[in-house]
Amino acid sequence: MSPNCLPILPARVQLWRHLRAAGAVSLQNGVWVLPARETHERLLRDELAQVERHGGTGLLFQAQALGHDLVARFHDERDQEYAEVCERSQALRDELARESRAGKETFAELEENEQELAKLDRWLGQIQARDFFGAPTATQAAQAVEACRADLAAFAAAVYRREGVTDGATDGAEEVESAGTPMDKKG
Repeated sequence: MSPNCLPILPARVQLWRHLRAAGAVSLQNGVWVLPARETHERLLRDELAQVERHGGTGLLFQAQALGHDLVARFHDERDQEYAEVCERSQALRDELARESRAGKETFAELEENEQELAKLDRWLGQIQARDFFGAPTATQAAQAVEACRADLAAFAAAVYRREGVTDGATDGAEEVESAGTPMDKKG
């Protein structure tokens, strides 16, 4: 399906996606919370204007929670996201181990796995950007991605050794961290 054929999302779904991407927490149907920050106020004003353009209504206000631990709600939401990063990081590490055991240390596999690590890096960065209160599992997720990076560096070193690209003096880490595709590095 081409981008021009994609269905237009209902305004409510777009609003939901924008609020989730900003790190907002839903308290109940139609009630969302973000920390009082200038960037969040601008975002919410823009979203309210969009809602009104579609014939809807909304209210923006600042509130102080009394007897309700909103920080815990923010932690729960981010911890769920960080847990998913940890799971996907482990899946990448498992994939690298399987490919190594099967002797699939090829440039194609390396490039594919570099792309997966790049996705994990971007995703972790997005979660960290909306982790306003430092969720407990943030460090664990960052360590999981770093473990992927180390495993990928070792896999890259094996690929380069197998292809005769290095003289064995490198561990492959600089190739994994540098720009370009593995094929760029071979030549």
